[in-house]
Amino acid sequence: MFSKALVVICFAAVALGKPVARSLQVHETREQVPAAFSLAGPASPDTMLNLRIALVSSDMAGLEKALYDVSTPGSALYGQHLSKEEVEQFVAPTSETVDAVTSWLKENDVEAAKASPAGDWLSISIPVSKANELFDANFSVFTHSKTGTQSIRTLTYSIPTDLKNKLDFVHPTTVFAQPFSGPQFHTPILTPAVNVTSDAVPSSCGSTITPACLQALYGIPTTSNAISSNVLGVSGFIDQFAQKADLKSFLTRLRTDLPSTTTFTLQTLDGGENPQSASDAGIEANLDIQYTVGVASKVPVNFISVGDNNQDGINGFLDIIQFLLNESTPPTVLTTSYGFNEPDLTSSVANNLCNAYMQLGARGTSILFASGDGGVSGSQSQSCTTFIPTFPSGCPFLTSVGATTGITETAADFSSGGFSAIFSQPSYQSSAVSTYLTALGSTNSGKFTKTGRAFPDVSAQGENVEIADGGEFGTVDGTSCSSPIFASVIALLNDNRAAAGKAPLGFLNPFLYSAAGTAALNDVTTGSNPGCNTNGFPAKAGWDPVTGLGTPNFAKLLSATANL
Repeated sequence: MFSKALVVICFAAVALGKPVARSLQVHETREQVPAAFSLAGPASPDTMLNLRIALVSSDMAGLEKALYDVSTPGSALYGQHLSKEEVEQFVAPTSETVDAVTSWLKENDVEAAKASPAGDWLSISIPVSKANELFDANFSVFTHSKTGTQSIRTLTYSIPTDLKNKLDFVHPTTVFAQPFSGPQFHTPILTPAVNVTSDAVPSSCGSTITPACLQALYGIPTTSNAISSNVLGVSGFIDQFAQKADLKSFLTRLRTDLPSTTTFTLQTLDGGENPQSASDAGIEANLDIQYTVGVASKVPVNFISVGDNNQDGINGFLDIIQFLLNESTPPTVLTTSYGFNEPDLTSSVANNLCNAYMQLGARGTSILFASGDGGVSGSQSQSCTTFIPTFPSGCPFLTSVGATTGITETAADFSSGGFSAIFSQPSYQSSAVSTYLTALGSTNSGKFTKTGRAFPDVSAQGENVEIADGGEFGTVDGTSCSSPIFASVIALLNDNRAAAGKAPLGFLNPFLYSAAGTAALNDVTTGSNPGCNTNGFPAKAGWDPVTGLGTPNFAKLLSATANL
């Protein structure tokens, strides 16, 4: 029989071979599986998980102040955008934070690698069994009902209590981001193309929108200084590829004043590519490229193709921003025609990604996102009882773009808009939103958060927009049309500023909501965005959650921004 002393020695030896037990506390949790997903069963214990750990940054409040200092008209620091290194000083976690988290991981035989330029993200690769043990979680396989796509997630996880103010969150864990869907291609165009440069708006623009229509409606110029440093970035996701042959056909038909050889530069990440066979043509990618190259005349355009090898849990949304933040000179404008329903993301992930947009904005990039195509029911039309805000449109550090339709512009009924349930209302829009809410009265009371960040901020044409795709012409609808159109306007304004030796506009909203900015937009006062068995929000004079502050008037915007 073992002696008592020997038993104690054995227990001591076992204890020395294990990490010291730490008190854990639940960090994030979901009460139930989201409606669009179903639980398939527990994940195999041996399956490897690539997880990222977000660390608490040292001074995000300081970065936010710096962003507003360089973005607010009248500020002594307006236009003095921060360098990569200056931004990273705000974002980087303290050495104490890094040491505490990495020490805990090492105790558990887990090696971490730096996963972001500022070091605020770490990456780890561990089997499901280890992840369940480390985070007191239950990683399982979930299936997206519509597409059959499977992902490994957990409904709850914990972290050591003593790391609460150092470890921000673990990702992807409780995020259930749905796969993107793109715009639909309509019946091929049979009417002859119209190419005008005067202020007269052709009657054909009432049924089909072309670059000539936008030039006439908004006064967009047909030329630029083509300043090489003024780059317009276009985000590409989900194997949507931009075809050079389709772009050439588009320019040949609808921008005869531009060389048909005008093209774009390709950037890739996460295994991204851009194959050029007709069968690879992507409606969304073609739309975005044709209405940047074809509207922002000769402004350099980069198509940034995010591949399927993204493992950030949100379809590459975080990866593309980290990719651009790592560049010494990121694009001066970035347009993205994709997004999520805000409830699909946890508040921690939404806040972290929003803060990444803040970083890029502080660097001098104007970030524009399509607001979504489901009216008040979210990114796409769906059944709901309360209004569903979209993300990233609810982030206060970017510009959300809604949609209009018609020569006498009215709100497109699919234009998503509303109020974030995660982000509070920024001061730059409080007066405009208060005026709208007063006029709205009790309509839709209880269906939205009145104190949330309100969106969209602006709008542009988004219905019956003509594109070339796969060798034929047709039309598409959606705010995914509106964002590249408005982004092209900003790129052309930046072109004029660059020619005058001035900094790019950067984060736009403090200017747009100023008296000068509002006066430079065409107010849209009719239409609404129905959804959730309601008529949604009505467009009204001033800002509204359908068309924002309105559509661009290039001449007025040029005058208003020339002296900023």
